[in-house]
Order: sequence, then structure tokens, then C-alpha cells
Amino acid sequence: MDVVVLATKNRGKARELETMLAGAVLRVESLADHPSLALPPEGARSYRENAEAKARAVWRALGLPAIGDDSGLEVDALGGAPGVTSARFAGPDADDAANNTRLLEELQGVPPERRGARFRCVLALVESDGPALVAEGVCPGRILETPRGSHGFGYDPLFLPEGETQTFAELPREVKNRGSHRGRAASALRELLERRGREGRHPPGQR
Repeated sequence: MDVVVLATKNRGKARELETMLAGAVLRVESLADHPSLALPPEGARSYRENAEAKARAVWRALGLPAIGDDSGLEVDALGGAPGVTSARFAGPDADDAANNTRLLEELQGVPPERRGARFRCVLALVESDGPALVAEGVCPGRILETPRGSHGFGYDPLFLPEGETQTFAELPREVKNRGSHRGRAASALRELLERRGREGRHPPGQR
């Protein structure tokens, strides 16, 4: 693909996705390049609906292929919460610190063996009025009792991915990108694009 616009205002997500899509897309833009463009509000029904709605809004406004991202943290002891409301867990204007504080409060007294969780990410690529190309990635792990690390964003300091001894906020960026939920979703999306290229299929109006 020549160019794609990332339908996100989250700088952390944009940086990660740009790295993950290198080689599959010649030029990656984000809403930082289109500051006047507004995204639809996120709903609470599904990651897929949120991701596709963002991408479709950008495609309709700019006429360029767009990728929408929606992701969340699903904690077993909280019945899968905060899930699609992860970015708003502590309120509509909550920042990362407030969301992490609420998560720790909700899990107070929960032992380590019951702190299982997973990050889930859905990416939706919209290039036409037709169906979106959708990919999903999941990374299992658990929630720590205290934050560790200064990298990343969101719940990264509290999330210890399965098989690792460092949190997402401690891992080197390239290691996190390979194994994270977003990295797995991006890899799945690249595979879909490569398969489409081999089969010679293109969205309407593109060759």
C-alpha cells in the first residue's frame, strides 16, 4: 500500500502501529497529520465496531485508506472489565494514572493466581464503501499489585505478559511490539494484505 492513515489520536498507538506496518505501507500518517479531523465517540458494544467506525470516518473525510484500532484490557477477576471501556475506566476524561489507580483499587485483596488478564486489539482497514479488512490479536498475562517500568502507555506498567519477567512498560520496545496484542493484530493484518496481493484482489477503484 502507498499510504494509510491511522485513525487514532493516541501517540503511543500511532508510534507502535507505524513500526509494525513498516514494509507493508510506504507512508503512514496519523491524526497528528490531520488535526481538524474528528473521530466518532467510542461505544461500549465491541472492539470491532469501534475500530471500523474510526477507520470509516477517516476514509470518508480524506478518501485515503485508514486503519482504526480499538483495544482493551480484560481482567478475569472483574468479569472481563474494563474491556471496551478501558480508556474510560476511571471516567470519561480519565488519564492513564487514574485508570491504573482504579484498576488496583478494584483488585485490592485479589491474590496473584486470580489476577489473570489479557490485552485484546482489533484493527480494521477501510479502503472503500465495502467491508473492512479486520484482524485481531490477544496477549495473555496477569495484573501486578504495583506498577513497574516507565515505557509504554495505558495499563502497561501493571501488565505482565505470559512467559515474561518484565511488564510491557519494562520490555524493550521491539520485544513488546513483537508479542503484544497490537503487534499480533498488525501481523495478522499484514498476512491478510499479503494474501490479498497474492490472489490479485483489490478494493474498488484500486490497482
